[in-house]
Amino acid sequence: MGDDDEHNSSSTDEGRKEVDIYPLSCYYFGSKEAIVFKDETVSDRITRMKSNYAAYGLRTSVEAVLLVELFKHPHLLLLQLNNSIFKLPGGRLRPGETDIDGLRRKLSNKLSASRDGNEAEWEVGECLGMWWRHDFETLLCPYLPPTVKKPKSAPNSFLSGCRRVENLSYPKT
Repeated sequence: MGDDDEHNSSSTDEGRKEVDIYPLSCYYFGSKEAIVFKDETVSDRITRMKSNYAAYGLRTSVEAVLLVELFKHPHLLLLQLNNSIFKLPGGRLRPGETDIDGLRRKLSNKLSASRDGNEAEWEVGECLGMWWRHDFETLLCPYLPPTVKKPKSAPNSFLSGCRRVENLSYPKT
């Protein structure tokens, strides 16, 4: 009887993954210098994306899904830009950089309290989604349409987190 119980409990835990979510009160938030925007308008951004695509090809980027607990419910931490745009922290990968190394670098640059970005120890979990941008618009697809032979951008979203108590700094808007 004991063997059956052991077998049943191990088989149910086999495909299960747990994510540690800490209360928002465990994190200390400060601010640092504002992010400089490369583009004033959407048309400026599209023009820049076209020129970068012509020069470098497919743009690969990463985003972090950072979860915290507030009022006994999970919440996402987002960056606010220009008082109107909310986005996941992350950004473009350097040539030859892995997704995980690039995401850790981006999180440290954007959210670390220290100037050199070495203070936070970021945990990067599994990939939650691979997205595709088939033209230079802002919309993303969760799949690459069969008619698209050369996608323009491929951002990936990862479940991420940091230690239980952390000092984080967000850019001023």
